[in-house]
Amino acid sequence: MVRVKICGITNLEDARMVYEAGADAIGFVFYPRSKRYVSPEIARNIARSLPPFVCKIGVFVNEEPGKIQEIASFVGLCAVQLHGDEDLDTCKRVAEKVPVIKAIGVKTEEDVKKALTFREFPVLFDTKSDTRGGSGLVFDWNLLIPYRNLFDFLILAGGLNPENVSEAIKVLHPNAVDVSSGVESLPGKKDPAAVKLFIKKAKGTWEG
Repeated sequence: MVRVKICGITNLEDARMVYEAGADAIGFVFYPRSKRYVSPEIARNIARSLPPFVCKIGVFVNEEPGKIQEIASFVGLCAVQLHGDEDLDTCKRVAEKVPVIKAIGVKTEEDVKKALTFREFPVLFDTKSDTRGGSGLVFDWNLLIPYRNLFDFLILAGGLNPENVSEAIKVLHPNAVDVSSGVESLPGKKDPAAVKLFIKKAKGTWEG
């Protein structure tokens, strides 16, 4: 069964709702330019109010490895998602203290080929954009098909929503899917009905 991460959590009410809806992981964005940015202090308070078996993942963009490790420890993250221009050495440095997911923005096949450098880590494929995630735009999934079996753990993001997540899973068979804007009523505020429908469809329990 595919795993589901709901990203861009900014408040405890949404975090609890997402967990109760069946999400496997929640995401905190620590990129100050994001509309869904949350401070480490707020993220820590939210994380401490959730059950220990829901995974908390932090999203970073071109942050110093030491700072990433510091925030991960402070908040209690189970993994970090690197959405910037981090090279392989940087990923390895961060991974000395906390598990790493490397995000790759996709627009062309060359972007997919670039991801092969990082396949010792779980790789998340997102739509290439200036916002570094959360754009709500879908990239061409067909670009990934010839390379799918080269990745041990593939996470799909980029414009996913309750209407297209089933098709995305049928096409690419990802290990996990990651959604943010596709289940929101406005940036940083999740829509409970959309979250529940997305999770049901992603996990294959939707019968509609």
